[in-house]
Amino acid sequence: MTKPVVAIVGRPNVGKSTVFNRIAGERISIVDDAPGVTRDRIYAPAEWLGHEFNLIDTGGIDIGDEPFLEQIKEQAEVAIDEADVIVFLTSVREGLTDADEKVARLLYRSDKPVVLAVNKVDNQELRQDIYDYYALGFGDPVGVSGVHGIGMGDLLDEIVKHFPEEIDEVDDDRIHFSLIGRPNVGKSSLVNAILGENRVIVSSIAGTTRDAVDTQFIAADDSEFTMIDTAGLRKRGKAYENAEKYSVLRAMAAIDRSDVVLVTLNAEEGIREQDKRIAGYAHEAGRGIIITVNKWDTLKKDNHTLSDFENAIRANFAYLDYAPIVFVSAKTKQRLDQLPKMIQEVSKNQNRRIKSSVLNDVLMDAIATNPTPSTNGKKLRVYYATQVAIKPPTFVIFVNDPDLMHFSYERFIENQIRAAFEFSGTPIHIITRRRK
Repeated sequence: MTKPVVAIVGRPNVGKSTVFNRIAGERISIVDDAPGVTRDRIYAPAEWLGHEFNLIDTGGIDIGDEPFLEQIKEQAEVAIDEADVIVFLTSVREGLTDADEKVARLLYRSDKPVVLAVNKVDNQELRQDIYDYYALGFGDPVGVSGVHGIGMGDLLDEIVKHFPEEIDEVDDDRIHFSLIGRPNVGKSSLVNAILGENRVIVSSIAGTTRDAVDTQFIAADDSEFTMIDTAGLRKRGKAYENAEKYSVLRAMAAIDRSDVVLVTLNAEEGIREQDKRIAGYAHEAGRGIIITVNKWDTLKKDNHTLSDFENAIRANFAYLDYAPIVFVSAKTKQRLDQLPKMIQEVSKNQNRRIKSSVLNDVLMDAIATNPTPSTNGKKLRVYYATQVAIKPPTFVIFVNDPDLMHFSYERFIENQIRAAFEFSGTPIHIITRRRK
């Protein structure tokens, strides 16, 4: 199920990042009193009363010396196109401004629901001033304080009212996989090469693909798959041309619906920070992952080219050390025939279950090899472990005191589990609990 998307939009310095951090539950966006300090669009999964959604802080788009009104226009356009619900944030401190009215006029033209919020309502006296904002024409304004958390429950209640109706997706036995990556790494070309026919528009212009395209197909061994092509961004304005960071939003939507994710890199361009952000979301979501390096045919190679590139991937994606790497070419179809089998194997590993008796034999052998550590004279005691979930495989380890489980020892246990069982391509979650 694709999560709804909520975008926070408004003129500079109304507190978008502060409200974003409050809803997300942690300090993710950079907060500063200087207008326009947020230079990256930040995103985070969020939840309210059982409703999960993806939240976007549109606080900053790098536009160089362009005036802020142009920046506001671009932010609003992106939010209009990408979001299911738009939070129009204003500030009671400065009162209703011309810039607020310009943002409002942009939002009028959208078919998206808009929730009007007035920030910095830090006391009861200021609450009387929010009624001026009825003039914007978006119904009842919600008074909030991002700093103090006042009114956030009311704001979230209003947001979830506008979420699209949830549609239960039909269960099937097909493996759902997606290709995610920065614009112009060759995702659509890979889709076409895998399918063997042009079902997706291919262009050298990053962001040609507008919407996610699901394609069902049968591989040479009669295995059935559903491929989700991560939509790019429509080329319109500087926000789309300059801010490839918006590709993360598309990746998030595809990841939510995937069993296995192909993190796609461009061999010509190497590894970029945006690649790490996109891959990090797939890892955090617990999906199976295959790192796919496209355009491999374009490089001049020697005996060290492949190993050097692989080493660079392992260094930059240290948290994905479990993910297999495959070097492919959409143009020559090099190694593309390996992908269906690799996807099947990763999906199988995602669904693998280990008997508790066998798991505990491995755990006790690991402890015998590397005894549990002590902290302040108190020794960690591991009693037993059991697998509680799949997709990703999740293990609960019962101990005398969870605080004594150092991350390095937890990593040692994970490595021992991986050495004993085939979990290539899938993250493993380990939960430490006190034995009752």
